[in-house]
Amino acid sequence: MLVLATSGIGHAVVTGIDDGIDRVDPFGGLSSRPGTTEGMNILLVGTDGRDKITPAERDRYHLGGEPCHCTDTVMMVHLSADRSRASVVSLPRDSYTEVPEHTDPATGRRRPAHPQKLNAAYAEGGPGLTVRTVEHMTGVHLDHYLEVDFTSFMKTVDVLGGVQVCTARPLKDDYSGLDLPAGTSNLNGGEALQYVRSRHLDGASDLGRMQRQQKFLASLIRQATSSGMLLNPMKVRDLASAMLGSVRADRGFGTTDILALGQAMKDFTPASSEFASVPISDVNYRVRNLGSTVKWDETKAEQLFRAIREDRPIAARHSGGADEATPVEPQTIVGYDPRWDRSAKSLATALPGSELRQVPNQGPVLTVTLGTTFTNPTKGVHKVRPQDPQQTGAETRPIKGDEVVCP
Repeated sequence: MLVLATSGIGHAVVTGIDDGIDRVDPFGGLSSRPGTTEGMNILLVGTDGRDKITPAERDRYHLGGEPCHCTDTVMMVHLSADRSRASVVSLPRDSYTEVPEHTDPATGRRRPAHPQKLNAAYAEGGPGLTVRTVEHMTGVHLDHYLEVDFTSFMKTVDVLGGVQVCTARPLKDDYSGLDLPAGTSNLNGGEALQYVRSRHLDGASDLGRMQRQQKFLASLIRQATSSGMLLNPMKVRDLASAMLGSVRADRGFGTTDILALGQAMKDFTPASSEFASVPISDVNYRVRNLGSTVKWDETKAEQLFRAIREDRPIAARHSGGADEATPVEPQTIVGYDPRWDRSAKSLATALPGSELRQVPNQGPVLTVTLGTTFTNPTKGVHKVRPQDPQQTGAETRPIKGDEVVCP
C-alpha cells in the first residue's frame, strides 16, 4: 500500500514524508545470506504499539494489557520484476524455528542457535534477528524491511474512509471485541484492527486470522484503487502520511525507491495481488519449553518459496482448455463450483493434504482427482465433524486478490 499511496504524488511531498520515517538497520552485519532474486522482497512486520494509542481507544477496541514487544503479524511481500504482481505470503507467528546464533542486545552476550517461535525473534534481537530468522527459514533474500504498528494501521484505514469486508456468518470475539453481523460491513480503523487481530472466532485460531488479514488487504487495495483517491494529490499525501507516520523501515528504502515503485504500480488492482499462507504439517507441534507451535510442511513450503525466488506466480488461474497438457498431480485435487464452496471444504477436510481448485459453472457436483501420494483410499479418508477445527479454517491454496473481495 505504500507504493499505491505514492503513485500520484510529487517528489517534494514524498521527500518531506520520507524524512519522518524512523530508520532501522536490520541488514547490518548479516552474512551467509541467500542469493538475490529478480523482483523485490519485503518483510512486512506488524508490531504491537498499543502504548501509542489513547486510553479511550484502548478501552473501546479491547487493547488493554502491556505491549508484548513482539511481532503480531509477519508477511513476506514479493513484487515481481515487471511490477505487475504482488505476492503476499503469511508466516504464522507461532511457527517453529531455530533462531540463529546472535548477540543479545540487552546483555551483549552471544546466544547460541536455539528452538523458538518466529514472533519471539523480534523480542530477542529486534528487526535484525527477525530478518536473519526469516531468511534462514525461507531461503529468500530480503531486500527491505517495513514495520507497521497499530496506530499507523488505524489511521490508514480511516483516511481511506473505511474498508469493506464480507462474512458468511456473524463474527463475535469477546477477546478483541469484534462483533460483526453476517453480510457486508464497512470497518473504521479501530474495527479493522479488531477484525485482523481476532484469534478466537473458530478453531482455526491464528491460521484463520491470517486468512482474514489477506482478505482485508485485498479489500484495502480495492478501496484505494477504485475510489479515485489516488488521483487526488492531497488525498494521496494524507494517505502516505498516515501510512508512514508510525512506520519503521530499513535505511535503503528511500524516496527514490518509493517513487519508482509507485509509478510502476499505478495501475495496480486486486487482481494484481495474490495471497498464500505457508503450508502447515502440524498446527499443534509440541516443543519442550515452548509449548504448542506451528510446524511447516517442509516440502510444500520449499515449493512456495522457490516460486518466490524464481519470480513466478504462486496463484495460477486454471482455464482447463482442451489443448492444454495435463500433468500428473502429486497432490489430490478437489474441483468445485465457487457457489458450493462449503461442501468442497468439507470434502477437502476428509481428504487431508488435498487442494481446492475452483471450476466455474461446474454446478453442485464435486470432482476428486487422486494424486500420486494418495495410495490408500481406505485409510486416507478422515471423518469430518461439523465443528472440526481443520474445517473451520478456510482453504490454504494461494488465491488472487479479486477472489476474496466483496462481490
